[in-house]
Amino acid sequence: MAGTSLALPTAVRIQFDRGTLLLHEVPQGARLDEIKGVLWDHRVGCFRAPARLTYSLLSVLRKRDVHVSDSPCPTLGPPSGFRPLPLRPYQQAALDAWCMAGRRGVIVLPTGSGKTRVALAAMAGIRAPILCLVPTLALLAQWCVALDEVYGGPIGRCGDGERTIAPVTISTFASAYRHMPLLGDHFGLLVVDETHHFGSGVRDEALEMSIAPLRLGLTATPCPPGPQADRLAGLVGPVVYELTLGDLAGDALAPLDRITWHLRLDADERREYEALRSTYRKAFQVFLGARLGDRWEDFLRHASRTDEGRIGVAAWRRASRILAYPRSKREALGLLLRRHRGQRTLVFVANNETAYAVAREHLIMPLTCDIGAKERESVLARFRDGSLFALVSAQVLNEGIDVPDAEVGIVVAGSHGVREHVQRVGRLLRPRPDKRATLYELVIAASGEIYQAERRAEPLAPRARSAA
Repeated sequence: MAGTSLALPTAVRIQFDRGTLLLHEVPQGARLDEIKGVLWDHRVGCFRAPARLTYSLLSVLRKRDVHVSDSPCPTLGPPSGFRPLPLRPYQQAALDAWCMAGRRGVIVLPTGSGKTRVALAAMAGIRAPILCLVPTLALLAQWCVALDEVYGGPIGRCGDGERTIAPVTISTFASAYRHMPLLGDHFGLLVVDETHHFGSGVRDEALEMSIAPLRLGLTATPCPPGPQADRLAGLVGPVVYELTLGDLAGDALAPLDRITWHLRLDADERREYEALRSTYRKAFQVFLGARLGDRWEDFLRHASRTDEGRIGVAAWRRASRILAYPRSKREALGLLLRRHRGQRTLVFVANNETAYAVAREHLIMPLTCDIGAKERESVLARFRDGSLFALVSAQVLNEGIDVPDAEVGIVVAGSHGVREHVQRVGRLLRPRPDKRATLYELVIAASGEIYQAERRAEPLAPRARSAA
């Protein structure tokens, strides 16, 4: 109709402003005030948020069908000139775990085990400008030397009065805190060495003021569960890979790389798992009310006598099945089998059902209680002579069968006890002078598998030695 005009939908403009974001022309239906960290700034008449929320805000706006006309992105171009960087198995596993976690998270490795090398491989594998934060000038110099060995491009330095910026830049924590209001929109990957220094102090703002969506933390001493760890998970990401000193040091364990992957349930799996866990915990609490001092094992023995007990045990078993082989373990197992193709590999699972599922998916031989002794010996003989390179089992390989030629073990679901786990390692990955064995454990974060893995690790740690 003449004289009538249609209003075009408002386009949000996101501006980087001294380490924060200003969101201009936000439509009323966007409901940004519901997002943690987004606040109305009456001084400028628009919403303001920490720069680290840049990409999560864009995701929220897209889901709400809000058009964005402009938003911050790294102002520097990606680096070029990285040379190939071979990694040891546990280093490669750490890098894989970080990549699988969306290239966000903390890698925990002992001092001297090659944390820097893992980070350099991560840098080489992305197409984004990189800022690496270190606590001291000495570490800044060490990082520059390490970069020179694998990278042919210019290296920026921020610290001790020097401030040169390049697609790969190393900065001290103090310099980053001072200059991030200007540097926060320059980089796409933030590497934080000695990450445990963050999470409880004013310098956390240095991480808040960067738009970098990719974040890699490195430490040998992770924060214990609590507010600091929770804060770090928001600033950098959760722990995605952890290896202790006991895993690598000591004469007995020198030939063995023990690798623990912290994986996650997807949203649907987590909801079902938590609901089931709530059900069996409720039943267990009812049991304890009548039997103070009894344990979970006692509950399992007496559960069949009550409806609550039977329901609780059924929920516990279903929850255990979810942990036994969720989607993240399927993905990780496939990656490891491809990586170690051609090496003799043993896959340990929780039950025969999972063993047959793994066998079908990856076309490897299952070794279960359904297979007779004669066929079992034939399978092991073919494994020893190289006709078969991988076997999958739930319990059979724990029962005293010695497979000295195994090079790689993958524990998809942990064994029931410490003793059984020691048998798996000692009998199936027994070292010889010309080989180094590798043991992977796939565990689900925020589940009982974490505690179980920690208990299983204790006997594998080297014992303290007294002076003669």
